Amino acid sequence: MTTLELLVTLVERFGLMLTAAFVIMTLGAARDVDLRPTTRRNTVFLILLFGAMGILGTYTGGPVQASVANLRAMSVITAGLVGGPVVGAGAGFIAGLHRNLIDLSGFSALPCGLATFLEGTVAGLVALRLREPLNWKPAAALAFAGESFHMLLVLALARPWADAVSLVQLIAMPMIIVNTIGAALFVQTLIIVSHYREKHESSQAQQILAIAGQTVGHLRLGLSAETAEAAARIIFERMRVAAVAVTDTSRVLAHVGEGDDHHLPGQRIMTSATRAVLETGVPAFVRDASAIGCGTPGCPFRSGAIVPLRKGGAIVGTLKLYGTKGNGLDAVRYEVAKGLADLFSTQLELEDIQIKERLLAREEIRRLQAQINPHFLFNALNTIASFCRTNSGRARELLQDLAIFLRRNLHGGDGFIPLSQELDQVRSYLAIEQARFGERIHATLDVGDGCHDWPVPALLIQPLVENGIKHGLAGREEGGMVSVRAAVRDGELHVTVEDDGVGMSALKARALLESEGDGRCIGVANCNRRLRQIYGAQFGLQIGSRPGGGTLVAMRIPRQSLPAAA
Repeated sequence: MTTLELLVTLVERFGLMLTAAFVIMTLGAARDVDLRPTTRRNTVFLILLFGAMGILGTYTGGPVQASVANLRAMSVITAGLVGGPVVGAGAGFIAGLHRNLIDLSGFSALPCGLATFLEGTVAGLVALRLREPLNWKPAAALAFAGESFHMLLVLALARPWADAVSLVQLIAMPMIIVNTIGAALFVQTLIIVSHYREKHESSQAQQILAIAGQTVGHLRLGLSAETAEAAARIIFERMRVAAVAVTDTSRVLAHVGEGDDHHLPGQRIMTSATRAVLETGVPAFVRDASAIGCGTPGCPFRSGAIVPLRKGGAIVGTLKLYGTKGNGLDAVRYEVAKGLADLFSTQLELEDIQIKERLLAREEIRRLQAQINPHFLFNALNTIASFCRTNSGRARELLQDLAIFLRRNLHGGDGFIPLSQELDQVRSYLAIEQARFGERIHATLDVGDGCHDWPVPALLIQPLVENGIKHGLAGREEGGMVSVRAAVRDGELHVTVEDDGVGMSALKARALLESEGDGRCIGVANCNRRLRQIYGAQFGLQIGSRPGGGTLVAMRIPRQSLPAAA
């Protein structure tokens, strides 16, 4: 065989070897393996994979003058760049040991096996110093240097000398050229595979997040026939599978797609695979009708992905994707199903958190109701008693205002009411306070169009008005003005309560919002917590104030359907 013939042979075998590597990395067992030695299992797998490819490289060129022309270097050098010195040395040892074992008496066995081990090890050590080790340029440079050193080892260690020289003259140029180009292309192939995986995983993540975003509003209400039907239909439309089903622990809650003639919502779970997942909690990917276990003749399902739904550590149901003969399931959809199940389980957990937050909000309301100041009642009754002697009609009006105020404080603060009712409460309170303080207290209510029927948490505005009078105006001999304004802007109700009283520092205003009930201004902190719990942290109270410059308390309330408390 001439040098040119050997070069052509190595190039041909290199093409086959590169194709085999690409198939293994994309279609074989290595498809889901991380191309980094992140775990011991992963490290062992990479050593065995690249070691096997190094062995394959031994057979690429065939026997040449009692030796073997080969492409081992491209595999072991790539191993070192991918996995560092451990993977490089491991793959080099396997491939080099095999080279010696197949030709124990060969005159070049020792230098060839030693060169293979050193190439993998050095490539791994170099990878530690590179910012991006998976790059074709260092791969090509290492292969060129490594095979050049390989030839020197053959000249130094192989005997007889004349045979070593003759061998190197024949194989040096083809092996150096093809291994150099091969290592560069092998690394570039791995880069392409990695980018493909990243894009594929990103696509899966986007699909999962898109489905989760559409189903979150349903599943946070709990696992029921209605929410399961809505979630199943969204998944069915987004994933284009044959059918989607959701169950609880005993019955089918929803089934959308093929097979809906016998997989009916409300009936007991039919398939044995689903019952097994409920018992074990282990997801299942079944690939034939018998494994699904539907007892109905003619059932179209040939594959299924069945994953458990959990809540508080307990299994509460399953999510199922079905495939048919014409629309089968694959491993990708199985992984998507597992990802969706994890997100759905989280949403079901949030249902309990949401219930607890609502209960906490109700407790805050009751706490606020319990803060009706006995001094306010005593002063109000004294004021009414004084009017009984001088203006009985006015006394009757004030008694009615006090009755309205107390009734709504004690019985009407456990839910959501129209803004108009909350302002009636404010007017009743102001009527009593203005009767008590006379001309010292002035008040205005300015309510824009579209505000009166806006649902607001009860006992939200009156405590802020009370705080403005009690702590802002009552401390001034001349009194002052308190005003309430409401307007709809950008789809939200904007309410402000402002007084021109004594004001406060910014530090005190911040402390006021975080008060835990020291007996002073508890209503402000209570209202702030309730707004944040109900609507979100961004909807808390905003306070603007300065000493001697009055105080303004502002809030935003989105319009949404909020159930009254039971």
